[in-house]
Amino acid sequence: MISIQFHNTLSGHKEAFEPADPNHVTVYVCGPTVYDYVHIGNGRPAVVFDVLIRLLERQYPKVTYVSNITDIDDKINAAAAKNNESIRELAERFSLAYAEDMATLGVRPPDIVPKATHHIEEIIAMINQLIEQENAYASAGHVLFHVPSDPLYGNLSKRSLEDMIAGARVDVAEYKRDAKDFVLWKPSSDTQPGWDSPWGRGRPGWHIECSAMIKKHLGETIDIHGGGSDLTFPHHENEAAQSRCANQTSDYVRYWLHNGMLTLGSEKMSKSVGNVLTVRGLAQQHSGEVLRYALLSGQYRSSLSWSEELLSQARASLDSLYQCLRENPVAVSLTSSDYAQGSAQDDPPSVVEALADDINTPQALAALHELANRLRNATSTEAIAHARAQLLAGGWLLGLLHEDPEHYFTAIKTTQESSIDNDEIDAKIQARKAARQQGNYQLADDIRDELAAAGIELEDSREGTRWRRL
Repeated sequence: MISIQFHNTLSGHKEAFEPADPNHVTVYVCGPTVYDYVHIGNGRPAVVFDVLIRLLERQYPKVTYVSNITDIDDKINAAAAKNNESIRELAERFSLAYAEDMATLGVRPPDIVPKATHHIEEIIAMINQLIEQENAYASAGHVLFHVPSDPLYGNLSKRSLEDMIAGARVDVAEYKRDAKDFVLWKPSSDTQPGWDSPWGRGRPGWHIECSAMIKKHLGETIDIHGGGSDLTFPHHENEAAQSRCANQTSDYVRYWLHNGMLTLGSEKMSKSVGNVLTVRGLAQQHSGEVLRYALLSGQYRSSLSWSEELLSQARASLDSLYQCLRENPVAVSLTSSDYAQGSAQDDPPSVVEALADDINTPQALAALHELANRLRNATSTEAIAHARAQLLAGGWLLGLLHEDPEHYFTAIKTTQESSIDNDEIDAKIQARKAARQQGNYQLADDIRDELAAAGIELEDSREGTRWRRL
């Protein structure tokens, strides 16, 4: 088994990964709040941790991956009221849209996708326990976690008292015993969604939701907790505090992993800033695989500048890899599942080692291109088959190269209508071939130019003329 290392936010440095149970690895990643279509920045953690799960599944006998849906939130309430629909209808609609968008990015569904509103009973039970242990208190219809009751509070984000108050944008309300105390339960008005509780009709605070869902589905201690770096404080700091106290353990999460943000220019991509590019919108112009490659082109802990140049580079890189596969076919035809699954025995060490080094996807992508070069230079049937198998297995680990190469180049890549279909392209190629055989090279060039103007590139080879859509 290969040694895997992660940068643990809690310790601040890279550590060897040692799960609590080597026969069962547990992973939780914070999912979206579903009140609108998600932007491409929301896709980054889903893609990054999908790669992580693929790596872990190759190394351990069982991996349970949980990623939640926040379906109760003030933003959801406001959006539902604006649309004159129930929060359940709105949250369900955008939950389905999120699943579709992640499928576009090649993200496999987690093993469990819990929703906050389905865990009210567990949330109330955890809050009751915190009150009984004097880690929380009821006040003016609210229940708040008393931060000074947890001596380890602040260990994750490593912030000062002043930073904590400013970073959380806390409301220093009269019902709080301490300015840092945060809400576990809050009252609901007649027009707001709510549930009966020992403290009156109300709804849960954001942080307690993840704690309750993790405890129910993964237990009191988990191996890996992931999410965006913007969640480190206050969300993950507060979540860790209440879970440590409720579970009476200092070992709540063994490894905290946080991905960097996507930026447009100098600003973080954010709905609140208004500079978002949705996955759905981008997918109208670029294939999901190009979007995924672009997301993997930066080291996950660093910020990634999103641009058309990045997407162009991703498309060119994918074209190069698929062209190598196209030029070096296997003796027998493969089914789509052969491209999708890969084989653990063919996993290339260069890709595995890169991913085992704190999910170094840029290095892993570079290793894929080295494997492609090896395939291009292979001469024997056996060498070609081995190099191709390694390239496909490495692609599977990254969630790439799952298409048949011929389909990759000939399929329409966007939702825009194409001015020319495959049959018409093939007919023009045959007409060009006939023109060349008759010595009418001007007509042959005119046909090539006509296809080029329609976004079709021709490639002449000893096996005949191949084409691809640009």
